[in-house]
Amino acid sequence: MSVIAVKIKVMPDSPDTNIDEIKVNVEKILGAQNIQNPNFEIQPIAFGLKAWIILFGWPEDKELDDLEEELRKIPNVSSVQVVDIRRAIG
Repeated sequence: MSVIAVKIKVMPDSPDTNIDEIKVNVEKILGAQNIQNPNFEIQPIAFGLKAWIILFGWPEDKELDDLEEELRKIPNVSSVQVVDIRRAIG
């Protein structure tokens, strides 16, 4: 089974949003999907708005749509966008 490296941007709905709470919720969702050791990076956007950039391995034969939908349901998240996908192993 091949693994792909996925990079997702999770945007809060406001510069006042506590992005650490968003990270906790993302970690719970990824943990439920058996994703281990995701890499989180804060990306400044504009006017104090910051997004999470999350990099993790994902099975190539598994769809990302359900994961994206779960991430969109996190409180105070305005958008979720896959910004990069690459074959990592296999």
